[in-house]
Amino acid sequence: MRLVTFRMDGRPRAGVIGPDDTVSALDDLVPGAPADMVSVIERWDALAPQLRDPALSGVAGIPLDRARLLAPIPRPRRNVFCVGWNYAEHFEEGRAQRGAAGAQEIPEHPALFTKSASAVVGPDAPVRHPAPHSAELDWEVELAVIVGMAGRDIRERDALGHVFGYTVANDVSVRDWQRRHGGQWFKGKSFDTHCPLGPWIVTADEIPDPQTLDIWSRVNGETKQSSNTRHMVFPVARIVAELSAGMALEPGDVILTGTPPGVGFARKPPEFLHPGDVMEMGIDGIGVLRNRVVAYGDAT
Repeated sequence: MRLVTFRMDGRPRAGVIGPDDTVSALDDLVPGAPADMVSVIERWDALAPQLRDPALSGVAGIPLDRARLLAPIPRPRRNVFCVGWNYAEHFEEGRAQRGAAGAQEIPEHPALFTKSASAVVGPDAPVRHPAPHSAELDWEVELAVIVGMAGRDIRERDALGHVFGYTVANDVSVRDWQRRHGGQWFKGKSFDTHCPLGPWIVTADEIPDPQTLDIWSRVNGETKQSSNTRHMVFPVARIVAELSAGMALEPGDVILTGTPPGVGFARKPPEFLHPGDVMEMGIDGIGVLRNRVVAYGDAT
């Protein structure tokens, strides 16, 4: 099932995409259903059987190409959890930039950091170029995991049972700021508009194995990254288990699982984004997330 948050009647509404590619608000289909996605996730066990009722197939919706989609979770309750260096080739392509003081071998445990929840934007939303603060704006396509069932100290063998679904993420990064704060990536990863998510959540029952998905990015139509999630160093189950050690995960938490090789800063010569550039991030079985870069003062 594909679930969206879209703007309807001037406010965000949680919705579902039907087989005819129309979008219907959940609370129009199921009286009393919540309008926000996190609450939908929390109540999913009760809602899912009702949404699969064949009688709902005749309910009219909005054509998908006319719906104004927002990020599936427009404002996560907590920071977005992230994993760095989770594709071996991406680790290698950044070795020269890290220098002697940086990590030179793939860590034994996932490199974890967060992005501010306020950085989240949706499909087709503008991504603000950071000038005059920086000219080093970069792209990173990532599989995003949406937590469904709360848990602490989750065993790796049980971890996928805590996943609600998956979406596409773009871990937009300001590279020089990423390196300037004592090796902590938070600031360089958390500029406003620098965490596009979407276009929808695909529920986990439709993706039984998240380690088999083709993943790619394009900038202005040119392919920059092309890989498969089987090349992750730490698979989704390991990431969920490690994050939950001593720290409870909550429904609606968003986890970015790392990017494959092909990012701009590691190219020779380096390539960075400019206003007017169009980024497309795609994952097999989920969809395509598109965003345009705009000048710093042009995004609100």
